[in-house]
Amino acid sequence: MTEEPVKANGPSGRSPTIAWTTIRLNAGQTVETEDEIATEFPLTIRLDGEEFATLVCSPDDLADLVVGFLASEGVIRGIADIRSWSLDEERGFAYVELVRPQSTAKELHSKRIIGSCCGKSRQFYFQNDARTARTISGGTAIPVERCFELMNRLQLSSDSFRLTGGVHNAALFDEAGGMAARADIGRHNALDKLFGHCLRNRLSAQDRVLAFSGRLSSEVVLKAAKIGCPIVLSKSAPTDLALRLADDLGLTCVGFIRSDSMNLYTHPARILLA
Repeated sequence: MTEEPVKANGPSGRSPTIAWTTIRLNAGQTVETEDEIATEFPLTIRLDGEEFATLVCSPDDLADLVVGFLASEGVIRGIADIRSWSLDEERGFAYVELVRPQSTAKELHSKRIIGSCCGKSRQFYFQNDARTARTISGGTAIPVERCFELMNRLQLSSDSFRLTGGVHNAALFDEAGGMAARADIGRHNALDKLFGHCLRNRLSAQDRVLAFSGRLSSEVVLKAAKIGCPIVLSKSAPTDLALRLADDLGLTCVGFIRSDSMNLYTHPARILLA
């Protein structure tokens, strides 16, 4: 694969936050101050010379986002499927050339389907979910105390969240305690950035734990299954479809993780209670 990036990853030409002059009202008093606001950035992916999708995202870790999004959509299986790519951050374009151009990639993108798999109750909203979500078996197991520790580390990891309160945080933790964290205005983007990080660095998520700041929706569960991560932690609530999918796909979902409590929803054997 040939990389021809314009500031391909890491600090970009655009900041994920901007300062905005604000009039703050508090207890009847007004004061002019500066607020840090999350940046909303449109990035258009051109695939083999044709416009494929426009992502509205935070303008950092864009290389991870592009690779993770294409993998999540079933366009690529790994980094070796990309012949070359480049980013033009000033104009908001990513240019990707595949080793084997796919005539069906654009046709399948975001087309709806509701189906079943192996006679089970699995339901997918999109065709590409049915093609790319995979069942997780085995994987790591962690003590219950580690769930609290990892959620605390996630909440401390994002400068953008502390400054703006306007982004979602996601992080993958390995068994040695290493952390890869990503933030974005879109929860799906934050997860795609982690997926891209794994693919670009050829990392397996089988023995990693995913911690997420937002609600455990069906979309989050499907992204975790595509990444291949067996445990998903959140401080928030799940949805019913998310739990049905997690149960079917073999994922452990833990929600409402607070200072001394949590809810184990699916495949709880991976959380060691004693």
